[in-house]
Amino acid sequence: MNFSLAKEMRPYLEQPRAMPVGTPGKSGYLYLGFELDRQGKSIMRDWERHAPLIVQQELYFDEGMPEMPCVYILSSGGPNVDGDRYEQHFVVRRGAYAHLSTGAATKLAEMRYNYSGLRQTFELEQDAYMEFLPEPTIPCRHTRFISDTSIRIDPTATLFYAELFMSGRKYFGGERFAYDVLSVCTRAERPDAEPLFREKFVVRPADHSPRTLGAMDDYDVFANVVVLTPREHAEQIYARTEAFIDPRRRMAAGITRLPGECGLLYKVVGDETEPVKKCVRQFCSAVRSQVKGRPLPEEFPWR
Repeated sequence: MNFSLAKEMRPYLEQPRAMPVGTPGKSGYLYLGFELDRQGKSIMRDWERHAPLIVQQELYFDEGMPEMPCVYILSSGGPNVDGDRYEQHFVVRRGAYAHLSTGAATKLAEMRYNYSGLRQTFELEQDAYMEFLPEPTIPCRHTRFISDTSIRIDPTATLFYAELFMSGRKYFGGERFAYDVLSVCTRAERPDAEPLFREKFVVRPADHSPRTLGAMDDYDVFANVVVLTPREHAEQIYARTEAFIDPRRRMAAGITRLPGECGLLYKVVGDETEPVKKCVRQFCSAVRSQVKGRPLPEEFPWR
């Protein structure tokens, strides 16, 4: 996808005056490939990284699945700024499994000329399993951000893909929904290019306030979760997952089936980040328990 062709980004095509698009350090690239070694252990076999995106070695600290490689994606450049372009490509080969996260929240700085863009590609082969659970994305005042996530997945594989967005720096002068545009697209297909689904939402608070019933209402945190998994797993997870509106906890969650019996879509809204993150992790634990027979451990206290 050429981000400059997206109509919601057309007002923001001026080159940044300090560091134009394509300047070294503004075009991050990351490629990670996971596969089973000769002993049947899942390892990070391939990786390529271009600053400011950084990945070190895989770690095996998950007490629920100690054989699972866990990888944290870091950025040496601080927040995303005007004209940043990032690309991430993840491959999980046959029978392999992996857990990906970020080292901290992704902060989107104030932008004056251009926008920040993220392109992601996920490829999962037969019987592969991946959990993608990044920390929240925080858009500051006048942020312009667009992301495009493309998934190619075998019918026997499972992907747990989560995104978590805050309304802004709510404790920094009440900066809620003060960004210019947030454009997020996720789509999936089979290895033979059969399309599965496409979801896109564009938020322009100055044009249409998210503070409406049916959108964000009075909530400040939004989690969007896609689970692509075989039908038998999806039906079991769906039956065990509660949709709720809880005024006491100031949270709400809903679940629905994706087209073509390819998986599930789960959404959570809330006032604060930690309760929403916990709800998403509990859902991830339910998915892992169904697919792998083991739950997700409790999050580290310092995360």
